[in-house]
Amino acid sequence: MAEDKREPGWYLALMAPNTKGPDFCWLDPTAMYRNAEAFHQCVADLTKDFQPDEVDLVAGIDATGFILGGAIACHLKKGFLAIRKYGNLCVEVDDVRFKDYSKKEKRLEIRKDAFKPGTKVLIVDQWVETGGSMAAAVELVERQQGIVAGIACVCIEESEGGKRLMEKYKCVSSVTSREIQDQLNAQDLESFKTYKPL
Repeated sequence: MAEDKREPGWYLALMAPNTKGPDFCWLDPTAMYRNAEAFHQCVADLTKDFQPDEVDLVAGIDATGFILGGAIACHLKKGFLAIRKYGNLCVEVDDVRFKDYSKKEKRLEIRKDAFKPGTKVLIVDQWVETGGSMAAAVELVERQQGIVAGIACVCIEESEGGKRLMEKYKCVSSVTSREIQDQLNAQDLESFKTYKPL
């Protein structure tokens, strides 16, 4: 097998810029998931720092966290817990309110019998911008006496909320260079200049 000479996180350049204005997220990471090699490498990168005995359960945040969370659960051969937007589960739930990157108040929920106390949960989302939804997910896991084994996302922006999460929990992202992290913090990737839709 030929050695892969691409830079770590090469697939981040496949993410698409926002073309619909300020009411939407500033980029679309799902654009890279269409590329099989990119998607599988992303999942491998987000799991390589977790040993099998460090994680009992993978939890993904509704909705794009389901994509990566489900793939990561399969990769680690673990179960998957859906952290849902409020009002979607037909069973008794715990829920928490938070403000997301749009500054709108929202709620997340999980079933009350999500896992046994002491379960080590890896929480997955596509992106951490302000950290609101991830902090809410952490609260839900810890409220049920789960242990946050870590947080895995394509990127964790170094916002105030992002920094709080990184200080307290084991956090893994696809970003390996200071240059790319700075571009993501500024919400302006150099790769957008040459991005071409399919």
